[in-house]
Amino acid sequence: MSLLKTFRITAILEGISYLLLFAVSMPLKYLLNIPEPNIYIGYAHGFLFMAYVVLAIVLCYKKSWSFKLFIILFIASLLPFGTFYIDKRYLKKEK
Repeated sequence: MSLLKTFRITAILEGISYLLLFAVSMPLKYLLNIPEPNIYIGYAHGFLFMAYVVLAIVLCYKKSWSFKLFIILFIASLLPFGTFYIDKRYLKKEK
């Protein structure tokens, strides 16, 4: 599997985990006092976030992408639906 494909999959999974964390597990934890899902989804999201950032660094280096694009990729990981936008706007056409 290519590095770009691995990054795209990681970006989508990171975006899904981000949405699950804030749309599902946080309300369960704070509104219904059920903290367990937050632990596991939080761990998964943390791992996927770190993998996303590391893969973004490696990909930008290997493909000689600009620092500006790396900043865009990084900021997208902090925004809900940001990684989905990045995949559609920047990564799909890179094949």
